[in-house]
Formats: sequence, C-alpha cells, structure tokens
Amino acid sequence: CQHCAECDDGLENYCNHMVGTYNAPTPDAPGHTLGGYSQQIVVHERYVLRVRHPEAQLAAVAPLLCAGITTYSPLRHWKVGPGHKIGVVGIGGLGHMGIKIAHAMGAHVVAFTTSESKRAAAKALGAHEVVVSRNADEMAAHAQSLDFILNTVAAPHDLDAFFALLKRDGTMTLVGAPASPHPAPAVFNLIMKRRSLAGSMIGGIPETQEMLDFCAEHDIVADIEMIRADEINAAYERMLKGDVKYRFVIDCASLAT
Repeated sequence: CQHCAECDDGLENYCNHMVGTYNAPTPDAPGHTLGGYSQQIVVHERYVLRVRHPEAQLAAVAPLLCAGITTYSPLRHWKVGPGHKIGVVGIGGLGHMGIKIAHAMGAHVVAFTTSESKRAAAKALGAHEVVVSRNADEMAAHAQSLDFILNTVAAPHDLDAFFALLKRDGTMTLVGAPASPHPAPAVFNLIMKRRSLAGSMIGGIPETQEMLDFCAEHDIVADIEMIRADEINAAYERMLKGDVKYRFVIDCASLAT
C-alpha cells in the first residue's frame, strides 16, 4: 500500500493490504491477478531489483526471489554468522538454500533430514554435519547445542524434538507452511531455557536486493531443473513425491509454443 508502518520500514511483505501474485482480488478487470508468467509487465520503480549474476545463471537465480529470500531473511534477522551453530531442518527447495546461505554467512551448519539418502547431498550443499532426525542417538548428540534453527519443513511434525537441540535463548523459526497444524509444542520446552518459536515470510524489497547482492558475491544460486510449460503437470506430480532437486523452473519461452 506504500503508506503503512510495514511499507515505511521496507517490509512490504508484511503489509496488511498486499495484493498477492496469484488470483488475488483486484478492483480492476478481470478482478483478480493473473500470476507471474507474463512476458512483459509494468512495475513501480520501488519494486525493481538488480540482478548481478551472469546472464547464464538467470534461470537458477529465479528461485532466489522466493526460496532465497525466504531463508535469507530469518538468518539475517536473527543475526546468524561466524561463531554460531545453526540447524536447517529439511533439505528441499527452501532447505537447500538455507544451507548454502547460512554456510556463506560463516555459521556452522547442521542439516536435519528424515532420509539417510540425503546425507551426502546435504554435505555437498555446504552442511558441516548432517543428522538423520529419526535417529535418536544422532539427535541426542546435539542436545542444547544450537543457537538457531531454521525449520523449512512444510508438513506437520514434532517441534519438541528440535526445541531440545536449542541452547538457552535459542530460536526456532518456521518458514515451511504445512496444510494442517503442527502438534502443539510442550510449553516447558520454551520456559525452561527461555527459547523462542517464531515465523518469517519472504522479505521486503530492500532485503531482497541485499540477498541478491550477497548471493552474487558468494556465487550462490538455486539447484534447478528446467522444464517446458507443457511439462508442468508432470513436474507437479513429481514435486508431490519429492522428486526434484530442488526447484523446477519453467522456461517461459516455451509458453509461446
């Protein structure tokens, strides 16, 4: 809206009057927004971003504007950096970016996955340690050792198992959005160590530009698979099965064919 406290602070993503990209109501015809796949758009200069990556990387840069900023913003807000030991829960579209960015920020990164098969992949992304969260011994080995946890999992799960890994005053921030609620955490897991549970949603334009510059400086892009527009349905089915590493990107040139 450009006139509320959130917009004044450069945090347009928290504006109460934000118009969504996909099918959000609008006062003008056709009465709703039409998504993000136009070949050309008119945009207010306030919302233009500069991409410094080489042109050859543009497809892999595209997910930075969602997964990149969604993970960068909480890592930046909670001041993750050298000397911090942080956890990234989930190694998917969000989690793989969280690992890359937290590593570049200088933190010691512990990746958490339910799948033994993702251990090597997490190490390749930059995780210093990988924990299979179904392994009680591996989880116990990290009890009260983490300063911060970025939880990217978009399915309901037991948050208490991860609260036990936080130090006193540690924070777990949720960026994954499950379709149904997580089981309620035990209050004493928060009270006894003054731990915090928080949430975060994408980022404002100034922070998004900061993220793009940071990723260009550190040669960070998303791991992608390019698809044609006529492959979207098949890609969606694969996504539901977790069969993507780690983001599909639509070749918009194929929309015209």
